[in-house]
Amino acid sequence: MSAHQNQPLADAGGTSQAIARVARLHRATAERLLRPHGLHAGQELLMMLLWDGGPQPQAALIEQLAVDASTVTRMVQRLEQAGFVRRRRSENDRRAVLVEATAAACALRDQVAQAWRELEQVTLAGLDEAEQAELIRLLGRLEGNLTRPSGEM
Repeated sequence: MSAHQNQPLADAGGTSQAIARVARLHRATAERLLRPHGLHAGQELLMMLLWDGGPQPQAALIEQLAVDASTVTRMVQRLEQAGFVRRRRSENDRRAVLVEATAAACALRDQVAQAWRELEQVTLAGLDEAEQAELIRLLGRLEGNLTRPSGEM
């Protein structure tokens, strides 16, 4: 048995574990801030696309959110049940389904923006402007690493 096999597995990916912990805590905090407005973490991202871009084909939302089609379908269904979106056939392409924000959802826009400002404050508490800029730069590099096709190192 080699020396690295005696090492705790958790030590093998310290950075990845830290990222996973931070992502989990960030999502839980977002959930806590959004729940009073009837949204779950992640749903606000779809709503932001609709608020900023107007009605959009569901396929475009899937592409922009970069998640499974089934995940977006469930999200849209739940948002529709909550009265925040409605789906309709596109007039230009009868096969396409357009998703649009309802008046109830549009009324939440400012509250969601405030929840995100609070999430940003909580997340970045104690970091000065230079540290915040460096964090954004480093996270951008990590994102680039993770979106690069495999084998392209």
